[in-house]
Amino acid sequence: MLSRPRGAIRLFDRVNRLVATRPSTLQSLQNWHFSQFSALSTRSVPPTDTSDRVPLRKQLKQEAKALKSQKRQRKESEEASRRIWELTVGVEIHAQLDTTAKLFSRAATSTSHRPNSNVALFDLAFPGSQPEFQPATLLPALRAAIALNCDIQPVSRFDRKHYFYQDQPSGYQITQYYEPFARNGYVDLYDYDGIAREDGERVRVGIKQVQLEQDTAKSQEYPPSTQLLDFNRVSHPLIEVITMPQIHTPATAAACVRKLQAILQACGAVTTGMELGGLRADVNVSIRRRGDPAGQHHYDGITGLGQRTEIKNLSSFKAVEDAIIAEKNRQIAILESGGVVEGETRGWTIGSTETRRLRGKEGAVDYRYMPDPDIPPLVIGEDLIASLRDTLSTSPDQLVVQLTGPEYGLPIEDAKPLIELDDGARLEYYQDVVDSLMLLHPEEKDETTRTARARMAGNWVLHELGGLLTKADRAWDPAIVPARSLADLLDHLQRKLITGPTAKQVLAAVFEGDHRPIPRLLEEDNLLLRPLSREEYLVLAQAAMAQNPQMVEQIRSKNQLGKLGWFVGQMMRTGEKGRVEAPKAEQILRELILG
Repeated sequence: MLSRPRGAIRLFDRVNRLVATRPSTLQSLQNWHFSQFSALSTRSVPPTDTSDRVPLRKQLKQEAKALKSQKRQRKESEEASRRIWELTVGVEIHAQLDTTAKLFSRAATSTSHRPNSNVALFDLAFPGSQPEFQPATLLPALRAAIALNCDIQPVSRFDRKHYFYQDQPSGYQITQYYEPFARNGYVDLYDYDGIAREDGERVRVGIKQVQLEQDTAKSQEYPPSTQLLDFNRVSHPLIEVITMPQIHTPATAAACVRKLQAILQACGAVTTGMELGGLRADVNVSIRRRGDPAGQHHYDGITGLGQRTEIKNLSSFKAVEDAIIAEKNRQIAILESGGVVEGETRGWTIGSTETRRLRGKEGAVDYRYMPDPDIPPLVIGEDLIASLRDTLSTSPDQLVVQLTGPEYGLPIEDAKPLIELDDGARLEYYQDVVDSLMLLHPEEKDETTRTARARMAGNWVLHELGGLLTKADRAWDPAIVPARSLADLLDHLQRKLITGPTAKQVLAAVFEGDHRPIPRLLEEDNLLLRPLSREEYLVLAQAAMAQNPQMVEQIRSKNQLGKLGWFVGQMMRTGEKGRVEAPKAEQILRELILG
């Protein structure tokens, strides 16, 4: 008798009960069944054609091959384009300074307070109100200029940049156009900063000037026709960092913005970075045919350039690179078709593939720059500059040299994240762990021992502890696993008092809130390593080999040494937890299998 699925049995039971209680239902069911059978019998069903079907594995291989081919063609196309056309990029960075007062009023700076709660009369351009320069705002600006290797000008002046927009109540912005407070700096970009491979190991980008200026109000649009303004941000102190047009690849432009942000954060000049809106980037992009001496334009003393366009308000490093690529391709397409690139201001939307026109490009004439008659010249003494230079914090490049040098011996792949993560807080934590490790055994001061401990600490801070943070989706907090606790744990691991898996288990326990001191935790939970004897290792290895003789033969006859790791794993699973050491297990296996 054929069996039916349980769902079918329940359905037949319901039908039987229905027929028993309502006999007329049986005739209705018979009529419905006959009509359905008749429809099925008269419907033409085409034969199934399987000749064009492709196995899934083959399809995936074809798709991967096609994608690889597309990437190769795109790369070849870009390289061919690079041989014909030269890209030139200049960067302008607008960064909010870390100050408590605004630039020209005593109102407090704030980004999280109630809208329009920190506003002075001058911020709203009330008639008769006057700007009052706040000297404390100059200190972070000077630190930034010194960190960017600029020449500080002993006398600088403020100018008015005229334009009308609802976020600028006075109808002009106070900035430093003609006589900025810092000039002629530079920033060095290295291969580890992420510059394009074709740019080599180092690129030096000149900085034309760094100038002080006031921020505008914050706009919030509510379509279709409402726009709200928060004047808390008006006159928040900004610096504008203007680079020379000396960048020729999109990746290097993004690396330049990233490096500038890192330098400004390291010297304590700015509030936040791009991710929180404390730093914005504009890029100027131009294209010219290589070897063409008849360039029509020049910028900042560099002649023979193509017509530039400006892309405004880029809010991420990826946006900088993507927007430059899109604008480069747009300009090349125009020039190759015989057209002319117009000087204009353009915008960029994240996820887009094209820049969009915002307005025609304004120049100095359009802004009607004029010296501000209400603000006296800014005079900076050499003693102040010297004092700030002497107390300036270590630069990111100096930190890279220090971390990859003999003191710590980290690979560049670990040094860079330590510097960049959590605004330097991860680096401070790492150094605390290393110092704690060294204090545990002050008699061991040789360079080799310190380097070994420093490299191990770097691995655990970045990868093991970092992995727990990522998995739990938690923000960085050094109190989660105190530096001394991690140092104690790594000390036990280095001295082979615990195994690697045990160390990871204990780290996870501390991460989840176990506040016991590490030595006490290891003792109370019976986690200290009790080494196995050679005889115990032999018993475990022989048991694993007896269960898998074919694999043993493959290792012996085909020299497939990678399969030794599988046997090590089996020994660690079958042995007493925390007692099997992988190196010793592998040594015993090699003796038994390879002789």
